[in-house]
Amino acid sequence: MPAAKSPESSPPDRAESNATSGNDVLSTLVEQLANRVFKRLDLVVLTRDRIQETLDDAAERGRVTRTDANALVAELVRRGRQQRDDIWTEIEQMLGRGRDQLESATRRARQSEPVDRIVRGADRARRTVNLGSSFPIEGYDELTARQVTARLADLSPAELRRIGEYERRHANRKSVLAAVDKALS
Repeated sequence: MPAAKSPESSPPDRAESNATSGNDVLSTLVEQLANRVFKRLDLVVLTRDRIQETLDDAAERGRVTRTDANALVAELVRRGRQQRDDIWTEIEQMLGRGRDQLESATRRARQSEPVDRIVRGADRARRTVNLGSSFPIEGYDELTARQVTARLADLSPAELRRIGEYERRHANRKSVLAAVDKALS
């Protein structure tokens, strides 16, 4: 029988893992935007109209000349556009890194699928000739929930019940338990 594992140490379902990976990348992107861009630059949003309005008010009160106010507006807008372009460049770089991470995770997941089919076939043959462990799925504790559920179709009702009991006592993965229940019904 496979070694007992705690629910915390069970490998995640690959679909859940990819979704989690995508969520992690998105969370990281948001965090990087907030910390590396907005906070670091002390970013505020101020439109050209608001700048012009503020400087016009200063000019009306005699604190600055109209010519100086217009020059200040032009310079602030020029600097703001440059900073906006710098921010967009940084955002595009972060998105590119996130996209690369997702593509890499997807590539790794696709590469393991053909091997998984071979192992499922070997597992079926092992059970047919009663070789190896008496547990229905060889190397169960090292498999993801997705890999386990892919193997359930080959099992008898007694083996499915055994998998369900073992899963409840050890990893207790909801997706595996739901798949076992569905296969038994």
